Amino acid sequence: MEELNLYILTSNCARNLIDVDLVAAHLFDVLPSSSPAPELIVLSLQELAPIAYSFLGGSYLLPYFNAFIKAVKQATAKQWNESYVTLVKDHIGMTGLMVFARADIADRIAWIDTAHVGVGVQETGNKGAVGARLGYVVEGRSSQTVDLTFVAAHLAPMEDGLAQRNLDWQSIVERLVFSHGQTSPRTVEDASQATDESTSLLDERGHTSSHHAQQNLFAPNSYLFLAGDLNYRTSDISPQKEDTMRFPKRNADPSSPSHYSHLLQEDQLIREMRAGRTFHGLSEAPINFPPTYKFSDAAQHAARQELENSDSNTEWKWSSHRWPSWCDRILYLDDAVASRGAGEGTAHRTVKPVVYDALPLFPHSDHRPVALAVSVPLRPAAADHMARDANDVSKTGVVAPFAIDPTWRSRRDAARRKEIVVGVLAYLGLTWEGNGMVLASVVGLVGAWVVLRSIWGV
Repeated sequence: MEELNLYILTSNCARNLIDVDLVAAHLFDVLPSSSPAPELIVLSLQELAPIAYSFLGGSYLLPYFNAFIKAVKQATAKQWNESYVTLVKDHIGMTGLMVFARADIADRIAWIDTAHVGVGVQETGNKGAVGARLGYVVEGRSSQTVDLTFVAAHLAPMEDGLAQRNLDWQSIVERLVFSHGQTSPRTVEDASQATDESTSLLDERGHTSSHHAQQNLFAPNSYLFLAGDLNYRTSDISPQKEDTMRFPKRNADPSSPSHYSHLLQEDQLIREMRAGRTFHGLSEAPINFPPTYKFSDAAQHAARQELENSDSNTEWKWSSHRWPSWCDRILYLDDAVASRGAGEGTAHRTVKPVVYDALPLFPHSDHRPVALAVSVPLRPAAADHMARDANDVSKTGVVAPFAIDPTWRSRRDAARRKEIVVGVLAYLGLTWEGNGMVLASVVGLVGAWVVLRSIWGV
């Protein structure tokens, strides 16, 4: 059976522009040299840009998205001598999602649908999730697609934020709703003039399908991958000064209390998933890498030199006020069911993890990115699958843990209005450009007042 190779990466950018050359040089470090060029590359990006640019969106975010486009272009050309086109370049507030397709298979993406939900302050996008659902046409079956859902997410922070993180997951299931119908994709690399929150574009004919059914994450017969800074920690309280002695050390023996595997036993996400309190139905590949957060300022300052010198023996430098944790995770739905046609029954489609590992620390962030390389069998769903009930376990293999919130659209619209207000205020108060506008306005008003006084003789 034909398989689709995916490379999914999650990275917290700490609101900084990336160093394109440095990221490109290490983007695929975790892959074996013999790995084939993936058909799809997916980037989940948190804290993509400062809040002013993120909330205003549009052209304010283009430099940040374009930096990743350049990095992917450089890295894929060097690694496989392949070119990729950008299918999705989308965001909800400070969380971005990008999907790239290998150029030779890009025309097999039949449609793209996107969805957004904010779970931050007043449901705005300082935290939230953005999703893209793609229909991939299987060769020789032009009327059928394999559906893939990719979600980039950023949940509530802090050690004691566990209950809120679980509620954030519930909000994502309830209000991350795909409903805009199926739109034929066009590369967005040259669509710099786009100012809408969604930059997955119609083709030149403006083609849309007749599908407008509301669907949450658990759509019938769709593969599902969720990647992001999920922020689950290794303790329910912040560390005390004496706790730093327990922080993982780089070259510790697995039997030593200083080996990271002992801290992994305290991971909140593993505990909550096993108890059925969050990310219901999703799976994760085994974790065999150290915590990805929180590295100290000293570690960030040394990161460039370590990358350039291939130095892998330097001791990890953790921030003392946060427990080292596996905040950056990639989960997937492992038991989706595909129809094999009328009268033929069903067959389980299995996600096959190839690599699940952390990339090096980059100097722009206190998180290490995490990557998952997987292959999925291309067994197309039946043509009428989009009309099926996503809560029917006999058809999907999993029950959606929460129903769609009927007020999801109005709540998102209200939150978007708040984002614009906050974005404008943050732009004026927190950026050099905005400060310049305020200063110019003040100077103009003072100048006008002086002129008027001289005219009126006051």
